[in-house]
Amino acid sequence: MPIAVIAFDFDPLIRLGTDVSVRWQTLALATVVLVCLACAGILGRRRGLRADDLLYIAIGAAPGAVVGGRIGYALLVPEAFGTGLLSLFDPSIGGLELSLAVVGGLGSAAVVATLLGAPVVQWAHVASIPLLAAIAGGKLTMALGGSGQGRPFDGDWATAYLGAGPWVAAAPAIPSHPSQVYEAIGTVLVALLVLVASSLGLFRSGDGRRLLVALAGWCGARAVVSLTWRDPAILGSLPAGGLITIVVGVTAVASVIALSAWWPRRQQARAKAAQPAWPDPETRPRF
Repeated sequence: MPIAVIAFDFDPLIRLGTDVSVRWQTLALATVVLVCLACAGILGRRRGLRADDLLYIAIGAAPGAVVGGRIGYALLVPEAFGTGLLSLFDPSIGGLELSLAVVGGLGSAAVVATLLGAPVVQWAHVASIPLLAAIAGGKLTMALGGSGQGRPFDGDWATAYLGAGPWVAAAPAIPSHPSQVYEAIGTVLVALLVLVASSLGLFRSGDGRRLLVALAGWCGARAVVSLTWRDPAILGSLPAGGLITIVVGVTAVASVIALSAWWPRRQQARAKAAQPAWPDPETRPRF
C-alpha cells in the first residue's frame, strides 16, 4: 500500500479525566461557529441592524437545517429509513446532507427574521460571507477527526490517518483525496470572488442577491469536489450528493436572475408610492 505524504498520527480526542472525552473536531467547529456569528453581528451593526436579532435568527436556522439535512440524507440513503416516516426523526439513524441543510437553515432563519420584523434581505446580504466562512471552517475541522476523506489516491497531497484513533472515516489509513480540504479551499475562493464583486458595487442594493450568488458559487465548488467522494456515482462520475448540490445551485442561479429582474421594479414602485399625491394645479377645479 502506498504511503501518503501527509499522514496524521495524533489522538483526535481531548480526554478530560478517565470517562469524559471531546473530539478536537467538535471543539474546533464550535469555535468556528462562534467566530462567524460574532463577525456577522459586527457586520450587521455596521449596516444599522440589531445585533440581538442575530441570536434569534441563528437559533431559528437550526430546525430548518435539521429538517433539510434529514430530507437530503433520506434522498441519499432511502433504505436507512425503510421503517417509516417517523424514522426521519430518529437521531440514531444516519446523518445530515449538507446542501439541503444549508437551504433549510436559511429558510427557517428567514421565517424567524420576518416574525421579528427584521429586514430579511439586509441580513441575507450580511450573512453571505460569514456563512461561507462557517462552511469552509467546518470543512477544515473535519480533518481533525478524519472525516470527509475521499476516494483512494496516491498523489503527493494524499492524506491518511494512522494510529488507534478513533477516526470517523472508514479505512482511514488508506491514502485518499482530502475532499474536505478541497471543499474548504473552493469555498474560500468563492468567498473572495463575492468580496471582489461587492467591492465593485455589484451588490450595492442589498437585495439578498449576494447570499444567493454565494450559495450558487459554493454549490458549484462542492459539486466539483463531489467527484472525489467515496459515494457511489449515479450520473456519470457524479454521486447523489453532488446531484442534489447541483439542483440547489441551479435554483440559486435562477433566483438571482428572477430577483435581478424584479427588484428594480419593486424599488421604482416604492419610490413612486412615497411621492406625495399633491393635486395638479392645472387640473384643480376653480371657483
